[in-house]
Amino acid sequence: MQVEQTALEGVLLVAPKRFEDARGFFSETYNRRGLIPFGIDLEFVQDNHSLSAQVGTVRGLHFQAPPQAQAKLVRCTRGAIFDVAVDIRSGSPTYGQWIGERLSAENGLQLFVPEGFAHGFMTLMPDTEILYKCSNYYAPDTEGALRWDDPDLAIDWPHADTPTLSAKDSAAQGWSGFVSPFSSKA
Repeated sequence: MQVEQTALEGVLLVAPKRFEDARGFFSETYNRRGLIPFGIDLEFVQDNHSLSAQVGTVRGLHFQAPPQAQAKLVRCTRGAIFDVAVDIRSGSPTYGQWIGERLSAENGLQLFVPEGFAHGFMTLMPDTEILYKCSNYYAPDTEGALRWDDPDLAIDWPHADTPTLSAKDSAAQGWSGFVSPFSSKA
């Protein structure tokens, strides 16, 4: 397994090894012991699976506030997504900055998004499925969201002109005036 630090401290791009032959491939997509040397030493307690039918479907930017904050390990099992993490840890040197990675069934890449980051994605292909592990249970009373297309964040979404959104994501708050429930440990 290869793990690469992104421009946002703690957000990691994970590339599990694939063993391919005439039948297809085999890949160990998660191994707790193998991720500990890279700082991913936590227990995942919930797996989530989503299907998005339309290209340009946006889910996010979501987070859960402490004490129910979640870290996520995200992978795409069918199709492709543009996966985004935004640093929402006040006091962090990268506060308000984002990274985006293309995750697909073909490339097998995963994104580790620690607590203190808002997470979201946009589908790049029809009928895209993602699976992601969460370090805490869903707690609706602690959930928050930021507007996916906020001009202050200036995320370079690939299909920004044709998004498909939920009503909840359409009504998410903007970056201006956002008071983060997270602070940087630095």
